[in-house]
Amino acid sequence: MDVDIWAWVGGTQRELHEAGNTGLAMALGDVPAQALEGRFAQLDVVAPAITQHAESLEKPWLELFARYWHLLGRVGDRAMGGVALDDAASLAEFAERGDVSDCPAAPGGVEVLAITQANTDGPGYAATRLSSLGAALDGVGPDSLAFSGLVTQYVAALVDAGQAAEGVTYAEAAVERLRGAGREASWELGAASVRALLAAGRPDDALTALDASTGFKPDDPVAKGRREALLRSLVLATLGRTQEAVEALPDLDVVGDHPREWVEWAHTVRMLVTGGGSIANSWQLGRILRQWMTYFETMGGHRARFELALTAGHLAVARQGLWQARLLADEAEAALAGLRATEGLADRVAELRAAAGAAAEAPAPGPRDELVAYFDAADGSTADPERWVGWLWPLSGTDLEATRRHTTTLGFLGYPGVGADIYWKAVAEDGDPAAAGEEDLAYLTGLLIEAHQDERVESLAARLPETASHLALARLHRARERWEETAAEAELAVANGGGLEARRLWSGAVQQLGDNAKAAEILKPLLETGEAEEEDVWRVIVMSTAVEDWATVRAAATGLGMPIEPGEGPIEEEWHLVRVILPAPDGSQREVLAVRTGPATARLAIPQPRGMEYNAGDVVVIDPRPLEPIPEGEEERESFVIPFAGVTMLRPGGYTSWFFDGAAPTEDEWTEFNEVLAERGWPMWVYSDENYRVTHPASGEQLPGVFGWIAIPPAVRPADLDAVLDDVTEQWSHPLAWLDLAREVGIEAERHERISKEYGL
Repeated sequence: MDVDIWAWVGGTQRELHEAGNTGLAMALGDVPAQALEGRFAQLDVVAPAITQHAESLEKPWLELFARYWHLLGRVGDRAMGGVALDDAASLAEFAERGDVSDCPAAPGGVEVLAITQANTDGPGYAATRLSSLGAALDGVGPDSLAFSGLVTQYVAALVDAGQAAEGVTYAEAAVERLRGAGREASWELGAASVRALLAAGRPDDALTALDASTGFKPDDPVAKGRREALLRSLVLATLGRTQEAVEALPDLDVVGDHPREWVEWAHTVRMLVTGGGSIANSWQLGRILRQWMTYFETMGGHRARFELALTAGHLAVARQGLWQARLLADEAEAALAGLRATEGLADRVAELRAAAGAAAEAPAPGPRDELVAYFDAADGSTADPERWVGWLWPLSGTDLEATRRHTTTLGFLGYPGVGADIYWKAVAEDGDPAAAGEEDLAYLTGLLIEAHQDERVESLAARLPETASHLALARLHRARERWEETAAEAELAVANGGGLEARRLWSGAVQQLGDNAKAAEILKPLLETGEAEEEDVWRVIVMSTAVEDWATVRAAATGLGMPIEPGEGPIEEEWHLVRVILPAPDGSQREVLAVRTGPATARLAIPQPRGMEYNAGDVVVIDPRPLEPIPEGEEERESFVIPFAGVTMLRPGGYTSWFFDGAAPTEDEWTEFNEVLAERGWPMWVYSDENYRVTHPASGEQLPGVFGWIAIPPAVRPADLDAVLDDVTEQWSHPLAWLDLAREVGIEAERHERISKEYGL
């Protein structure tokens, strides 16, 4: 839907701002961008919060806004299906309420429900979508900003209903109606017309239509580039222009984070492989497609799961991965249970089975009884695990060495359930699990957990000796994030002679429960016996730092060869600049420049906006594992600031941030401003960029602006900062405003209000 349909939100923002609800007002403007740019962690926090505020403020239009964009973020790029159907139906019902239906964006409820139904089972919901969209379009003309989005979904529903020709006609008529109203179709409507032309068997016309629509304004400008390239590749592949299609096809790393594109991308790749294009039909591709199927199974994208299974199956046949093709036929057949329309689908599954049955298996690299040795000798960087699964299959379940390699490779390729069934039979049904080796029990437990066969894990544990039993259950509980149960079982495993893994499980669970001191104590014996690996030592350092057990930190760091200054108590040195990644209240992450002061500590150097749980001067615990690889080149390393994840607050600095805003000063004025603050040790940071502008109160001219935050330590009074700012900016050609600070100290608040208003701050 055209984002301009939400223009009224600007007025709501002003109302909220004037009412003192500045945080909510600021959050509103960013919600559509969060949905379109894929900032879903933020969206999943901010949108529900806005919805809750809207309910309490009795602003149903605002609630519609928040719920629509949150849902679009789920069913748009993330392509959620059945898991979002109830929420989509609820939103559509909400949009029909008397106090909502007159909102210009109310038809968005019908639109987003249709998208969700299409994600679940496009053909199965085609008639339902046509009915609801048709009713909505009866009340919406081409002058409405909702028209193009509704028509786009209507055309897609016609194609899913097997009425592609009608879809073409409907799209063309809608474009003409829009032109008659002085408006242009969206790019998405143009793309829907292209897909209708393809489905109608008119690929030449589809290419012409795609070229004609390239300049149309997109509803989703972030996605347009990759979606248009993918659609162009599909059209060209259909036309047999294989090389051009290959060149147009977006790379896997471009579409890999966008489930909405997966089915079309996989379908295009299959066409290009069949057409002799230079596309690598590899086991890696098969593994990724398998992951995509699992995603859609989880999200209730039943039609997408079915289509991907068939596409991946035929690609597997083409590269002689016949065992996988057969399993993918089973996968497609299983997906049928979630579909409302299944006519002809069983025949397509049978076609895949027949293709797999008619193809020749790839010859094994050696005699059957030597395959395990060949497997172990294979180069891990070039070996084809898909081929090895096929070669080892005849031995799997009878030869334990072959079974171990076969089933774990199955798990690696995305079939843990199949591997678990084979391994379970070999170890638990045909053998005595109590007599199995630790390695086999670890592999089997891992496969069962990955395949979500929890009951089998519990059954296995009941048949194992005490230590192994507790360890198996601890692994299961950890995977399901049941920390109390993990700690209890792992502690019992340690008490019964469990080794390194048991202690790690116990310590990790205790740390999750918030007891860093105990978690560190659990690992300390490993340091004393020499069993600890470097990872364990670092964990002890981090946890001991969090509870300020500096003796342990110093001893462990010295053991790693770190040059710690001798002494006792806190380690407060000045090492080097780092970037600390910390959570923000809106669900996003903030990167804060800091000075590393010890093995696992850093002091934040940048003032943070109000509302953050940390600020300049705070000392935080960091995870000392770099989040990005350190550059190899010496010149690159010199300018590289290492990013580390923040773990917890160690000691708050007590700094308070104050906001400033205004027209940018001259270079000399700004230099003096920085020097005055630096002399006092008051951190300052500019948050505006070069595009920020303010308005000259006399001429209306747009002036470069600047805004940021200054942090003062607890010993400094706000009035002291006010006095310093007043003194240093007194002779500036344009005044600077610090409204919140002025209100706090009760000095010249009216002047700062006037500056803010006159300069449009």
